Amino acid sequence: MEDKKMRRLMAWAGVLTMVPLMSAGAAAQPLVAEKGASQSADERLKALYEAEWAWRTQEFGSADRSANDRMPHVDAASQQRRLAYWDKVLATLDAIPVDRLSPKEQVNAAVFRTMVEADANDIRFRTYEMPMSFWTWLAPRTGFRTLVEYQQYLKRLRDMPRYVEEQMTNMRAGLARGFTPARVAIAGRELTIEPLAAVDPEKNPFFAPFAALPSSLSDAEGRRLQDEARTILSQQVAPAFARLHAFVRDVYIPGARTTTAASDLPDGKALYQAKIREYTTLNLTPEEIHRIGLAEVARIDADMRATMKQAGWTGDFQGFLKFLKSDPQFYAKTPYELMAKSAYVANIINGRLKENFDLLPRYRFTIRPTPAAIAPFATGGNGGLESCLMNTYNLPARPLYTIPPLTAHECAPGHSFQAALALEGPDRPDFRKHIYFSGYGEGWGLYTEWLGTEMGIYQTPYEEFGRETYEMWRAARLVVDTGLHHMGWSRQQALDYLASHTALSDHEVRIEVDRYIIDFGQAVSYKLGELLIRRKRAEAEAALGAQFDRRWFHDLILGLGAVPLSTLETQIDLWIAGGGKNPNA
Repeated sequence: MEDKKMRRLMAWAGVLTMVPLMSAGAAAQPLVAEKGASQSADERLKALYEAEWAWRTQEFGSADRSANDRMPHVDAASQQRRLAYWDKVLATLDAIPVDRLSPKEQVNAAVFRTMVEADANDIRFRTYEMPMSFWTWLAPRTGFRTLVEYQQYLKRLRDMPRYVEEQMTNMRAGLARGFTPARVAIAGRELTIEPLAAVDPEKNPFFAPFAALPSSLSDAEGRRLQDEARTILSQQVAPAFARLHAFVRDVYIPGARTTTAASDLPDGKALYQAKIREYTTLNLTPEEIHRIGLAEVARIDADMRATMKQAGWTGDFQGFLKFLKSDPQFYAKTPYELMAKSAYVANIINGRLKENFDLLPRYRFTIRPTPAAIAPFATGGNGGLESCLMNTYNLPARPLYTIPPLTAHECAPGHSFQAALALEGPDRPDFRKHIYFSGYGEGWGLYTEWLGTEMGIYQTPYEEFGRETYEMWRAARLVVDTGLHHMGWSRQQALDYLASHTALSDHEVRIEVDRYIIDFGQAVSYKLGELLIRRKRAEAEAALGAQFDRRWFHDLILGLGAVPLSTLETQIDLWIAGGGKNPNA
């Protein structure tokens, strides 16, 4: 789970690559400067989060890739040192009176506390001993800009064997105490390591940045970099991942636990509740989430049946699902056709952005296929600053009627759009420029799928059913995730529930359920975040009447950057009370 923490830390900067760390035995920086008698609550808080960010940057590296020359230390001693530091941070934060903070710093305090508590809890539960798939996003998606950045990347590659060995040590510790993913959910995942173990450097994903060098490099510099990369990859990196591949295949997966529930892990009930809090930023119990899910499933089921009739189907619901999952008219014949569908939808959205947002980002994304190395186990798409990914693996499992909501969610006005606005947003403390909360981010992503109904991206009843099946998918997650991890559901129960309520392909259903089994708690964040945003929009429309402007409502949400959902609700309430004014004015 360590890789998810780093991806959360660096997500808004678009740095889904590797970061350095100070030496494992280095002393932590002081928490704050000595408190003066005249120091205000705002000043004390600012001193605390600035000191923590300086320490965090030293630990995990800069968001500027050119500064990163090592891989992080992930050994147990480093983890416990971080926990001790964060516990001191939280104690210092507790001593700062929230009611004496300015409104701006109250938001900063809420974000800061939520971030540090989640990081500390991860170490407290020793989740670093379950770093399954930590290798998935290590290879950069794109190349670099300068000679220095390439040289730093080569240094990170040289440090890779040490990093991989530390992760393997953590995995062995997890095995020893029964703290592993469920075996059934990770069977075959060793295949995703094989490309990284390729002895031929040119076939190794880590070589990709050297395949197309920037024009700023001379031919001689480019050749030297490529030659050095080939040597490092063949002699150091590939052998390290070959050892990892053999370990995962022969030791880790066969030794993984045979149960599926998070509650079956050591201290599992408390861990599951902590992960729900981390991902949703809400204080809800599994029972409460399960009830919300059941209510949403019933509501959306009625919508889907109405849309089924609009499509002209005269049979039953399960027959309609079978038709959608099997009729060739709904499936691309080539990867290009699927990518072209996504690009077409993105273009429709581009033409409607001005009606829905007053502030538009300058940064532009592209649409790429999901990397082949991870595509067999990956979801339908992923979004980020540089690009949004569409999975073209196994085309018969990728219905075209779900491409419109997927594009809205992952590309624009979802994650890629959201990330660009965060990058270009108002001046905030450094820690807020790079934080990501799943309840806020994924809640917004799901909200944009519904917003697509106002943007005209669903042009047939089948595409509207695709949107509804995606909404049902997220509602069913509330039921399935809590069912699996708190209520004793089997994997087959979860598969049957998701398959019977959505038009997702059987392949997607299997991939998704196994994802929920591995990454427990994350799946419930989408629907809970979207429900809050839609509820607050309805309240704003009712309170403001003709004064309500959805452009300003959306700008308010995205202008805040990632915040806990309770903070988002408070800020929307204040905006409504203030008359729903343009937040950019």
